[in-house]
Amino acid sequence: MSFGYRVLGFGSGGGAGPYAIECLVVAGGGSSQNNNGGGGGGGGMRTSTTLELTPGTVYTTTVAAGSPAGSSPGVGGSSEITGADITSFTSAGGGRGSGLNEAGTDGGGGGGGGGGNPGKLGGEGNTPATVPSQGADGGTGATGPAPFNNCGGAGGGGGGQSAQTGTNGSGSAGGEGGDGTASSITGTPAFYGGGGGGEGYPGATQAPGGQGGGGQGCTFPTNNGQAGGVNSGGGGGGGPFNAGGSGYVVLKIPDGNYSATTTGSPTVDTSTSPGYTIVKYTGTGSYTG
Repeated sequence: MSFGYRVLGFGSGGGAGPYAIECLVVAGGGSSQNNNGGGGGGGGMRTSTTLELTPGTVYTTTVAAGSPAGSSPGVGGSSEITGADITSFTSAGGGRGSGLNEAGTDGGGGGGGGGGNPGKLGGEGNTPATVPSQGADGGTGATGPAPFNNCGGAGGGGGGQSAQTGTNGSGSAGGEGGDGTASSITGTPAFYGGGGGGEGYPGATQAPGGQGGGGQGCTFPTNNGQAGGVNSGGGGGGGPFNAGGSGYVVLKIPDGNYSATTTGSPTVDTSTSPGYTIVKYTGTGSYTG
């Protein structure tokens, strides 16, 4: 008499299943234009603690450049994580800060600040709208007596869910850039997506950029404004042609799932957060799950 049986093969039916990681995606900041100018909007910022990756699948990390100085339309580029089995996880760029007698440009992140010749409206942030928000509005430029030549530009809006609106220009003073949004994914709390400060005029205090790499606005006629911070998504400071800051992508992967297969020369941190490997991309690259 015989007894039939079959062997159950544990783990023999294929590789490991999908696993969740944390991620941060910061877009490029908006640039600024010419006189009476508003600050550029901060790049949009998105985070997730539940992005699922599949072993063996290649995921591309695209890190946006900030908007070049003096460019048109002056909006920062988008950063994203893409792969065959995920919906693209994308952050949108900040809007351009205004030039002479112009309104700020809308941004998928923060909106650009409005010009002060006379007061022009700031661009809207988070346009088109996403949930959660990717940025706040730029401020409105100052209005003064004709011929309006010495009216301060407004600050650009910050990027990310908790971003602040850029402040309005006031008299000859430029408005401050709106703060961006903080993240601790790298193990060190940091802000990203600060809006650029607006341009001011003689006698006014120089307008600071928002926390998160926002550039300081210039004080006319001195071209002492600042570009947005590198790999921060900060907006360029108001005044003659300051560039937006470039973006940033970070993956935080459980040690047991980390494949060690990357391209693009990211910085790999295995010590800051016990149990996790943190992969930081300052340029475009890839990670294989």
